[in-house]
Amino acid sequence: MKRLVLLGGGHAHVKVLADLAERPLAGWQVHLVSPYRRQIYSGMLPGWVAGHYPIAACAIALDALALRAGVVLHETAGIGLDLPRQRVHCADGSALDFDLLSIDTGPVPALQALPGIGEHALPLRPIEAFIAAWPQWVERMLGRCRRFDLVILGAGAAGVELAFAVQHRASVDGWSHLFVTLVGADDLPLAGAPSAMRKQTARLLAQRRIAWAGGRRVVRLNAGTMHFEGGATLAFDTCLAATGAAAPVWPAQGGLATDEQGFIRVGATLQSLSHPRVLAAGDVAAYAEERPKSGVFAVRAGPVLAHNLRALCETRPLVSWTPQARALYLISTGDRHALASWGRWSWRGRWVWRWKDRIDRRFMRRFGTAA
Repeated sequence: MKRLVLLGGGHAHVKVLADLAERPLAGWQVHLVSPYRRQIYSGMLPGWVAGHYPIAACAIALDALALRAGVVLHETAGIGLDLPRQRVHCADGSALDFDLLSIDTGPVPALQALPGIGEHALPLRPIEAFIAAWPQWVERMLGRCRRFDLVILGAGAAGVELAFAVQHRASVDGWSHLFVTLVGADDLPLAGAPSAMRKQTARLLAQRRIAWAGGRRVVRLNAGTMHFEGGATLAFDTCLAATGAAAPVWPAQGGLATDEQGFIRVGATLQSLSHPRVLAAGDVAAYAEERPKSGVFAVRAGPVLAHNLRALCETRPLVSWTPQARALYLISTGDRHALASWGRWSWRGRWVWRWKDRIDRRFMRRFGTAA
């Protein structure tokens, strides 16, 4: 029997699993390799930090989806590829042979270029590690009687949402000694967003008493100290790193075609440009037309990936996909308020948060939530 291996439990593979649950693949054995039995939906993580959702409402049960789809779950991570032998090597020492491989592992934290960040900061990814560390961090912060400085490094969507979420949680739970600072290399947060949205975000940060340290490039971290170009420093009790996405090293090491950053280069059918029996989607992929690293594109790629994997298994024609040039971005700001952008347009308000909440909950209902 031939074997399809799904490497990673990302947004696109969730759609593949749902498709297989509806229509199993005749003559194929399907395996899912994921270090976690659930997938935390990143779009709702700030809502969990802010206290709006229990963690179960933000989780898709990969094990339950795999069971319904008749897919064998391996609770481990892929760490290497042997492409001539068509084999995936896993962190638990096992190896899986494949006839067809699909990769949706997501990125790794972009930590390599900054000395000290691995030792002195808590990264937002992997999300499960962040969730596990969060209660310990809260306990440590509450155990401090004096001022506690939390610095969030990275002023993209993830860092901005995290800053607003923590500040809201602090205001609700009475963490009056907590002071939040958001650090970014640009003069305004949310690089790449419309100018009006970036200015609105800066004003909201000030209104919520979140310090904005913009236009400052970090050169290294020591224990409790962030160092910038020009010799300036910033003291912290905890640093959270939301520094963007980097590629894992094993795709390039295994021989897959990658871009300059190490992301897997795929064509319009999501097939690897070097190995057509390997497909990739989500943030680990470099699409033919460059797009930002965003869950929006992983979700949109899911139906195409599911169709093309089935088509390859059944020797039918594949379909092409071009990610949309514009995507809707929704940024929560802590207190059931949100910002939205589409192209050069932007909006804000509580109605935007309700809109985002409906979209997120609808997405979760499609796949069920973890218990």
